[in-house]
Amino acid sequence: QVNLVESGGGLVQAGGSLRLSCAASGSTFGFKLMGWYRQAPGKQRELVARISYGGTTNYADSVKGRFTISRDMSTKTMYLQMNSLKVEDTAVYYCNLNNWLRDYWGQGTQVTVSS
Repeated sequence: QVNLVESGGGLVQAGGSLRLSCAASGSTFGFKLMGWYRQAPGKQRELVARISYGGTTNYADSVKGRFTISRDMSTKTMYLQMNSLKVEDTAVYYCNLNNWLRDYWGQGTQVTVSS
């Protein structure tokens, strides 16, 4: 069993920065992928960024060059550094972990970017 808890969301002006954290607990060793997804009102949940157990990263085109995903294996924590935020980045951000058997999700953290 895996438990994921996000933190770090909030309200920020366009052009600002936020850092999201995802603290994982439970059986996370050898996971396939960890990632950040987001869901804006009226839209489907979409991938923002993901990182493999080996450290390979992938980003959505809309956030490339602005967001950086990272993880600290010693503390089982994943981060999303978000810079140059835009109004369209407003969404609930969810942490995800895939352990080759199933997906686990956090409860989400709200990010609101004002103009």
